[in-house]
Amino acid sequence: MTETLDYILMGIMAVLTGPELFSLFGMAIPAAPVMLVLGVLTGIAVGATPGLAGPMAMAISLPILISIFGFTPDALLPVFGFLIGIMKGSTLGGAVPAILFNLPGTPDAMMTTLDGHPMAQAGEPKRALRIAQLSSVAGDTFSDIVLFVCAPFLAIMVEQWLDLPEKTALLILSISFVAAVMGSSPGKGLLSVSFGLIVAFIASGEDLSPRLTLGIPALRDGFPMLSAVLGILIVGEIFAAIDNERRGIAQRADSGERTSDHDGLRKGDVRRILPFIRRGALIGTIVGALPGVGSTLAATLSYSLAERRHRKTAGADDVAFGKGAPEGIAATEAANSAVSGANLIPVLSLGIPGNAAAVFLILAADSIGGFNPGPAVFKFTAAINPELVTVFGIFFLMVLGNLVNWTLGGSFMRSMGVLSRVPARYLLPVVLLVTLTAIYVQETSMFALWTTAGFGVLGYLFRRMAIPVLPFVIAYILAGPIERSAREAFAASGADP
Repeated sequence: MTETLDYILMGIMAVLTGPELFSLFGMAIPAAPVMLVLGVLTGIAVGATPGLAGPMAMAISLPILISIFGFTPDALLPVFGFLIGIMKGSTLGGAVPAILFNLPGTPDAMMTTLDGHPMAQAGEPKRALRIAQLSSVAGDTFSDIVLFVCAPFLAIMVEQWLDLPEKTALLILSISFVAAVMGSSPGKGLLSVSFGLIVAFIASGEDLSPRLTLGIPALRDGFPMLSAVLGILIVGEIFAAIDNERRGIAQRADSGERTSDHDGLRKGDVRRILPFIRRGALIGTIVGALPGVGSTLAATLSYSLAERRHRKTAGADDVAFGKGAPEGIAATEAANSAVSGANLIPVLSLGIPGNAAAVFLILAADSIGGFNPGPAVFKFTAAINPELVTVFGIFFLMVLGNLVNWTLGGSFMRSMGVLSRVPARYLLPVVLLVTLTAIYVQETSMFALWTTAGFGVLGYLFRRMAIPVLPFVIAYILAGPIERSAREAFAASGADP
């Protein structure tokens, strides 16, 4: 117990006494907390802008952050702080356009429009935004607590009970599960996973000569991971959105200009929504702990169950779901925000990305070095385990992120409604240019840009054919660990299948 408390203290001190960002009145200001606050505010702004999402902002910022902080272990917590801030802020900011303009800023905010926008049209936009903030941050805080408790125990169990063959099987099970639950059919999910594995195996492995390169010299080292992941995940989404804009497939905003003299939280609102927050947070945490399932399912499931409960318990004067019920906003926002913390359970304990945001946390760790998410990070060793210190530093950053959302988040999200009016035809080309610039800053290679563009076209085709892209990304990242553990298991067993 004492050893655990020592590591918790070291993690907190690593955040508070880390690399100095600047000096104020002779006092050194650590980089990690400042980057976290900037990340939360950036995430809220990104979430409040239809067409953008947290993973897109994380993709753009990751190469820039690495170029600023470098590849030393001291860069881990500042970079993680900004990325975690975006992850937390974007789920909160996604409610802004959903409530004010009936435009979900993020896909998981789609269910928020059902009751949030009718409440805004009834002259109570501030009340709807306040309920969304309370529910979102409460759900996020609950899932973080579950993460802090469950991730170490899960990692210890895996390390003690699973040997090399079982770990290989667990990784294969994970990508198979993602393929089965993502997209419109398991077949399309398996197609996406298979393609991701094939691309990842180009030029890799332990063979003397590169494989699957077709004799092309540029492929001797394989595709740059950042270019492949950002290309299919972000650039493909931008291409699809630009094509939708060209075709005229765009949602129209209904600003709902009516206002009320009594806008704001009413007496008894918190007591009414509290049971729905609890249930939504629990659903979001359970769904988020499953790799690849996503927050959209959590929000939909929570809303459906909440509507059923509300129908049985509502009084004659209560607003029905779909007409501006505060319980509907609470159930949705608590569930989709609870996913973000729970998604880090498989990341930190198993090294398996749970969603698109978690992908970029693993990419950051892989690019900087000095931290390899998985069961080994939770080992208590005779010497100080720096990876365990980093884990507790990440936990402390998540606590700080929740405090920022509780305090500054509500005021900042209410001021971001203006971003919902930015036309996509102006916004998307700028995002594409910034993404390509960020990749070139890190890779300094035209081959990386051509790779990004090629995978962007592939991502666009995947979306047009309704093939999910997240299984491709997760398979691409896990291909190396799967092959290494399979080879080690094969060698350790004496080549016994």
